[in-house]
Amino acid sequence: MYSEPTLDWQAPAAPGRDTLHGQYMRLEALDPARHADDLWVALQGPDSDPALWDYMAYGPFAERNAFDAWLASCAATDNPLFYAVIDQASGQTQGLLSYLNIVPAHGSIEIGNICYGRVMQRSVQASEAIYLLADHAFRLGYRRLEWKCNAQNARSRRAAERFGFSYEGLFRQHMVIKDRNRDTAWFALLDSEWPLYRGAFERWLAPSNFDAQGRQRQTLEQLRAP
Repeated sequence: MYSEPTLDWQAPAAPGRDTLHGQYMRLEALDPARHADDLWVALQGPDSDPALWDYMAYGPFAERNAFDAWLASCAATDNPLFYAVIDQASGQTQGLLSYLNIVPAHGSIEIGNICYGRVMQRSVQASEAIYLLADHAFRLGYRRLEWKCNAQNARSRRAAERFGFSYEGLFRQHMVIKDRNRDTAWFALLDSEWPLYRGAFERWLAPSNFDAQGRQRQTLEQLRAP
């Protein structure tokens, strides 16, 4: 007889469009009227990362009109729910990312569509954005936070592991993206794991963890260690 215990759990609400505030950046619901100019420069400007779009289902965009149309389509949906990443010091919008595959009935939600301008890559703001979305999801009552990427996307796989997501396996021939096969690597973080990881994130984000040149004193992995 099936003996899995019943859960004393209620399905959470879908995430709303509230602004999430961090020490170094904030997340605002994507609004092309306010964010498009900065995002065009960050994601398609002369100093943008040419490898940014390699594993995305969209982009790159040769013309501003096509980029604006894509942003408008992103802003119009609640699943995915897109956020603009805004640097607190400069006020500039430097990237965007989203929740997606939001399934309140099962307490499952994913972070993805991560498009960071070059200035944000490998920055404290980039890590804090993931922390804010993870913490918000678990505070809402989600049980499972997912991270999925093309199995060949080494940067995304390293990021998932650095943030504490556990590798769960490979979905072979999962998708066709830009007329290419995509095998998808699956990662996840559970609500039971988050208290430890949240504490590590908060210690890592503390100003005392960075020296005068902005170099980290301890890594996230070190701070998660028993």
